[in-house]
Amino acid sequence: MKSKVISFLIAGIVLVSLTGGVAGCGTSTTTPPQQRLRVATTTSLYDTSLWDYLEPMFEEQYNVELDIMYAGTGKALEYGRRGDVDAIIVHSKACELQFIAEGYGVTRVPFAYNYFLIVGPKDDPAGIKGMSPEEAFKKLTETGSFVSRGDDSGTHSKEKAIWKAAGFDYEAVREARKWYIESGMGMGPTLLLASEKRAYTLSDMGTFLAYKGKLDLVPIVDKGDILLNVYSAIVVNHPETKIDMANNLISFLTSPEIQKFIGDYGIKEYGTQLFTPCARAEIK
Repeated sequence: MKSKVISFLIAGIVLVSLTGGVAGCGTSTTTPPQQRLRVATTTSLYDTSLWDYLEPMFEEQYNVELDIMYAGTGKALEYGRRGDVDAIIVHSKACELQFIAEGYGVTRVPFAYNYFLIVGPKDDPAGIKGMSPEEAFKKLTETGSFVSRGDDSGTHSKEKAIWKAAGFDYEAVREARKWYIESGMGMGPTLLLASEKRAYTLSDMGTFLAYKGKLDLVPIVDKGDILLNVYSAIVVNHPETKIDMANNLISFLTSPEIQKFIGDYGIKEYGTQLFTPCARAEIK
């Protein structure tokens, strides 16, 4: 008899646990599902680990779950065109302005910048040190080996802009397979490939510093207006976009506290800042 009573009590406890309480004895304590914000951001912000810090800070402040997709700028913009994300964070001004002009984005808000670098072997076999980016690219067609991301990313777009400024047709450059290699990968893996092949590549400064300890590469060309690299956030213009939450993300990125965090990021570990904050300012 005693065992039957114990069995009955255990069954009752399990039933109460499964139903969340006895009917008629109060309201349910089930909490509503947490809201989610979908964001597509560049691989360089992933490779530098900046989002590893920003993501939990934003989620705690706004009680929102961030779903972040890391992709090259071209892929991130495509996510935005399809309405797969609520906001995009990219670094290709021309592509961003076109995205907005086509009606896919609400507004472009710069929040940080750094510079691109042409990096290569320390002994600089192509002899491009001290040249402008355009002169360096021209020299690389004559002697050198170059690894391109080749992935329609912001870095790839900048590379194509430099080829154009240097007077070259990009498609013609791509056909020069003996010295021109397309990795089809993110910035970190592309740097590793360039290091392995003793080749040159174009990298954002942040990712290069983050990977520096793994590379036999050094900055060779780091001067020139064309090397400016601005990161911007764009709210996607789509019927399913969570406008208020996406605007909260932009407010977060441009807030004084986060701008200071971005400006300080990397100094302790790398001896220099990886990004310069520029809340809503158009850097030229």
